[in-house]
Amino acid sequence: MAQTIVIFGASGDLTSRKLIPALYALHQKKRLPPATRIVGFARTPFSHEAWREQLAESTAQFAGAQFNIATWNELAARIFYFPGSVDQPDNFRALDRFLEEIEDSSTAARLYYFAIGPQFYEPAVVNLGATGLADETRGHRRVVVEKPFGTDLASAQQLNRQLRAVFAENQIYRIDHYLGKETVQNVLVLRFANTIFEPVWNRNYIDHVEITAAEALTVGHRAGFYDTAGVLRDMFQGHLLQLLTLTAMETPVRFEAEAVRDEKVKVLRAVRKLQPEHVASDTLRGQYRGYRDEPGVRPDSQTATFAAVKLHIDNWRWQGVPFYLRSGKAMSCGTTQLVIQFRQPPHMLFESGPRVPRDSNRLVIQIQPAEGVQLHFYTKVPDAGMQLRLTDLSFRFRDTFAGPLPEAYQRLLLDAIQGDPSLFARADEVEAAWRIVDPIQTAWDAGAPPPLLVYEPGEWGPTASTDWMTAQERQWFDTCPILR
Repeated sequence: MAQTIVIFGASGDLTSRKLIPALYALHQKKRLPPATRIVGFARTPFSHEAWREQLAESTAQFAGAQFNIATWNELAARIFYFPGSVDQPDNFRALDRFLEEIEDSSTAARLYYFAIGPQFYEPAVVNLGATGLADETRGHRRVVVEKPFGTDLASAQQLNRQLRAVFAENQIYRIDHYLGKETVQNVLVLRFANTIFEPVWNRNYIDHVEITAAEALTVGHRAGFYDTAGVLRDMFQGHLLQLLTLTAMETPVRFEAEAVRDEKVKVLRAVRKLQPEHVASDTLRGQYRGYRDEPGVRPDSQTATFAAVKLHIDNWRWQGVPFYLRSGKAMSCGTTQLVIQFRQPPHMLFESGPRVPRDSNRLVIQIQPAEGVQLHFYTKVPDAGMQLRLTDLSFRFRDTFAGPLPEAYQRLLLDAIQGDPSLFARADEVEAAWRIVDPIQTAWDAGAPPPLLVYEPGEWGPTASTDWMTAQERQWFDTCPILR
């Protein structure tokens, strides 16, 4: 069946930086359906050829050494541009006629990609429905929705109602690019394809779990958006809670979309809701020095650019095991990592062995940029009595597999085209995540403790974050990955 991908917001940065390079890579690997056509839809006036020329430059830049002009020209011949506005029904009717012309077939699957601001989701959805573009009598119709999925629970529920007024849930693909990363998917493989991890993946052997997403960059050109969102909405509601669900979920009955998503939702529903009095003791927030001087930021802004949150999952597997989630801008380095900190041995024979959990065995899963896995364990130091030292076994993707790792959007776009929603968020999953984040954000917005702490750019957040962990006899795994 012919396949058409319509990108709404085609003149934006996401399209040129991520979507078209990902589609080019899929074409280069011969993974796109042979009759795939790509149509850009935006208000900026372009001819087909002018848009193709612009995309050739940006794709060559972002594809790097993988770019081949002959391969690009094959794809470019099937790239088109249609000027229009998402709030004009007549533009959608004209778009439908144009799509029928270029598809040259009575049946064709269509994928509508919303690379537009959240404020345009509603008119785009309404017009897709009103003009018959969502009707499936002539082929599959699917819609991909980019983050953010609302700004709180109420707005997320409203967005879900708008989407489901036109599309069925199985037609809706809510995309979080973190789930397309190879190392994120590898969490499932490590747990469920090996017998050495799952027996100890529980409260009997694990002391705590750390999930960190640190960014070395400041807010930069995103300051206008970021100052109304903050770190909880930007990173926790999606990326970090997604990593938590993959870490904590039970084994699905089979590896298929609904079974996997059912288990993820169970985890989110089991997360203990933070009451206002617990927000003060179980969360930290900070703002890097100089944030208020960024263009587009209010001079008296109370927006948090750093947060650390302690969560508990109230089920048999994880009872009593804290999950520490942490993210921030202007940090010491850019890294996303998952740390499984094991308990200390019940009885230590050696004087130099671990005495507190932070010195015990740990499993570190590096999501980015040094993708890989390290297992830290004790060995004897040669010729030194019974002195012990923590060492590691290390696996790195780039040392084992040839070539660069594929971009997350390659996997996610192909899954959406093929109708596999395993790595996309379901409506109840999105709403369950907001039920965790909302009470924290509400307390912070009301000026409740903890106070907003200032930290210096280039550090691991406020110094109070280290003290907070030390008071719990724990310690952050503050290690920048070594790239080579």
